[in-house]
Amino acid sequence: MSIDLPDLRYETLQVHAGQSPAAGTNARAVPIYQTTSYAFNDADHGARLFALKEFGNIYTRIMNPTTDVFEQRIAALEGGVAAVATSSGQAAQFLALTTIAQAGDNIVSTSYLYGGTYNQFKVTLPRLGIQVKLVEGDDPDSFRRAIDEHTKA
Repeated sequence: MSIDLPDLRYETLQVHAGQSPAAGTNARAVPIYQTTSYAFNDADHGARLFALKEFGNIYTRIMNPTTDVFEQRIAALEGGVAAVATSSGQAAQFLALTTIAQAGDNIVSTSYLYGGTYNQFKVTLPRLGIQVKLVEGDDPDSFRRAIDEHTKA
């Protein structure tokens, strides 16, 4: 039984998007797959998965059926075509920033940051060649002055 998402209201998407009742049991709850690895039907099956010639589970850090439901649900709620779940907010901001910025680019941020984010901006991103301009305070004009042709965020 597949759910036609465009016909559902936002409140229904919150609890049903990304998942259909389990075949054979009609169980509604999303199963939690507590595994790190998956079996392959044979060596060729594994080779196709790792070559990305066939969709399937390889390793939980890459894909997990439980995480897949969460990602599909978030995409449906946000009106997106896909979503990526990360293990922390810091991981999410790292993925977002390194997707749009590369060596030679910069980002502008307030200096009023949580310690982990401050460290990521002050140490990690500069190691990758992404400069972070930390603006004191929250005055919009201070941010405008820090923006240049290499600013990505």
